[in-house]
Amino acid sequence: MSASLQELTVGSSTGIDVSLPVAGAGARAYAFLIDWCIRLLIALAWFSVAALIYNGSVSLAPPPDNDARWFGAVVTPPLAIYFLYHYLLELVMHGRTPGKRMAGVRVISRDGSTPGVGALLIRNVFRLIDSLPLFYGIGLIAVIASSEHRRIGDVAAGTVLAYEAAASAAPAAAELPAAAAPYDAVAAELVAELLGRWPLLTSAARRRLALQLLSRYGVPSDTLTGADDASLYASLERLGVPAAPPAT
Repeated sequence: MSASLQELTVGSSTGIDVSLPVAGAGARAYAFLIDWCIRLLIALAWFSVAALIYNGSVSLAPPPDNDARWFGAVVTPPLAIYFLYHYLLELVMHGRTPGKRMAGVRVISRDGSTPGVGALLIRNVFRLIDSLPLFYGIGLIAVIASSEHRRIGDVAAGTVLAYEAAASAAPAAAELPAAAAPYDAVAAELVAELLGRWPLLTSAARRRLALQLLSRYGVPSDTLTGADDASLYASLERLGVPAAPPAT
């Protein structure tokens, strides 16, 4: 990941500030093209199969009369697939789509959290504006011109497209000593927030924040030397609130 990438600094009440590399026009275009091909193929497949079943023959021709069943079963579902693809998948996949996942990016709110239903709806409704006049012309100009590479829909929804840091691929975590200092509610909040943001952080940021927390609560610093991401994550889990393992 290039060090020259624009970054969004996300603060919090617990003091864990992280810098999220913001995706630019290239990553957006790559993800969009993959998603466009997927949704187009799915929509065409539905239309073709439904039309063949409706006609009862090898023909995709519409009926001569305005048959409501044709529009309800053959035309409407492909249109819904095409236009609702991004919204539904971003909602189900927590800011991702297959294209975004392949590009290593996902939609986040400007505070670093996963956008809610309303924000994702606003973001995708504004695609109608961003896509004007052709080939996302307005959206592309906004992405290039804005400091955080946001299209109009992102500005309206308060979202950003950010790169996801690759999770540690270590098969097993080395055993680290348990914390010696008393564990309190503040520590629980700090650890829970760090583990929640773990997939968004670079390896360097993960290590820096994890070492700060573990050292603060009594884990000897000499035992942390050389610990990999998986070991630090496992040690944080033992220190704090159990959390799901980082996504692969």
